[in-house]
Amino acid sequence: MPTTPATATHSSSDGTADAIMLELVDENGTTIGTAEKLAAHQAPGQLHRAFSVFLFDEQGRLLLQRRALGKYHSPGVWSNTCCGHPYPGEAPFAAAARRTYEELGISPSLLAAAGTVRYNHPDPASGLVEQEFNHLFVGMVQEVLKPDPEEVEETAFVTAAELAERHARAPFSAWFMTVLDAARPAVRELTGPSAGW
Repeated sequence: MPTTPATATHSSSDGTADAIMLELVDENGTTIGTAEKLAAHQAPGQLHRAFSVFLFDEQGRLLLQRRALGKYHSPGVWSNTCCGHPYPGEAPFAAAARRTYEELGISPSLLAAAGTVRYNHPDPASGLVEQEFNHLFVGMVQEVLKPDPEEVEETAFVTAAELAERHARAPFSAWFMTVLDAARPAVRELTGPSAGW
């Protein structure tokens, strides 16, 4: 990973990774401190900054990813295009673009802010808790995907109708519908009424 001001403090000179730190926030999204990533997700959870990305192709289909089976949190479930956490001091927009590239090997087009949503979603399988103040982004994908297999098990482009069918029969992340519903106004603006979102 290239070293940037946001990532410089997250790898040490001997090549070993330091603990990943997240920004803790209050109910208004104001930064109040930091916490180690796993500690922030242990019950009852600490409210922290996060982001969720929804990318669409030119046909108005949403790019989903199934999270890699080796992930410690919500492995093997379907979710939105990309999600994650800004490093302390990193702008959510920059973090969203960075992680989309790291996970899927693409740079989103027309990436735009789509509001925020706050939620508390326990994950029964792992016992971890998502207490997040989530920044939402929508955009387009116009490149060939190059997913990182350590992050992404598989991908799929789906219409709104296909998503409803898939959601009824396959496991999805606990936060997926919350973030999608919050992003829908921006999704509809991006994809147009005929896409059905």
